[in-house]
Amino acid sequence: MRTSSNVLVLLTLWVLGFLPQATAQQDKIAQLQPVRQSPVRVVTTVNFITDLVQQVGGDRVRVEGLMGAGVDPHLYKASAGDVRRLQQADLVFYAGLHLEGKMVELLERLPKAIAVTDAIPRERLIRPAGGFQGQYTYDPHVWFDVTLWQFTINQVRDALSRVDPAGASRYRANAEAYRKRLEQLDAFIRQQIAQIPPQQRVLITAHDAFAYLGRRYGLEVRGLQGISTVSEAGTRDVQALADFIVERRIRAIFVESSVPRRPLEAVLAAARSRGWHVIIGGELFSDAAGSPGTPEGTYVGMMEHNIRTIVNGLLGREP
Repeated sequence: MRTSSNVLVLLTLWVLGFLPQATAQQDKIAQLQPVRQSPVRVVTTVNFITDLVQQVGGDRVRVEGLMGAGVDPHLYKASAGDVRRLQQADLVFYAGLHLEGKMVELLERLPKAIAVTDAIPRERLIRPAGGFQGQYTYDPHVWFDVTLWQFTINQVRDALSRVDPAGASRYRANAEAYRKRLEQLDAFIRQQIAQIPPQQRVLITAHDAFAYLGRRYGLEVRGLQGISTVSEAGTRDVQALADFIVERRIRAIFVESSVPRRPLEAVLAAARSRGWHVIIGGELFSDAAGSPGTPEGTYVGMMEHNIRTIVNGLLGREP
């Protein structure tokens, strides 16, 4: 009874903002109960979290993702079938930081739902330009800094170990192997970006999802929309971005797999009407990875694709 009271107090303090997010999440993981069946049934939201859980869980987990390739998590609404899957799962992993904007209340109510980004120190998160934007205290697109995404590995490892103690050693080994793979990915990205002359390192995309990529790897980033695709760009935004492209003589802008490309095509036309030829440098994966069974369907493959696309586009190579 005392344990339940303590949990209630901690969760109340967390909601009121008096405890760090990580403390509440650690306590939430500590309250998870071991499951009897194998493999562990896990439900995830965005597909690169599905990949994360598969990398750490291996053959001891059966993972079902709610959001596939090309799905925008900012706009996604849970169906009745999704709610049933969430309730029947042994564990649920989601991004947090309000990435799953329309599912936040549902996910936060589930005792077995773990927000993987709560493992990231808050001082390393980016606050939206101009301060608080709607529900976004922090920019949720943390996976574009590989060193931040590494924090999520322990969150998954610890939760899986709690519900499946017999698999704890396997989860630790898988987590360590995956951490080393992400260290290699981080080095790869830095080497690739170094090919671009500093004055050409300007990344323009449909929405402002790449701030962490820019901060970590030395890119100036501009998005037509804000950090959420809920907001819509107006004519003034299009014209201002076109002016910036012409002034800076930007060679390429980039569309996103989960965001309609029409607004960026308007920017393209506006820049060309000013006499500057700019191209679509390729399609980037932003809020969702690629299709299952493809290299881009994994987090590592998604990031490698994005970086190669950005480098080729900014160096003026036609896609």
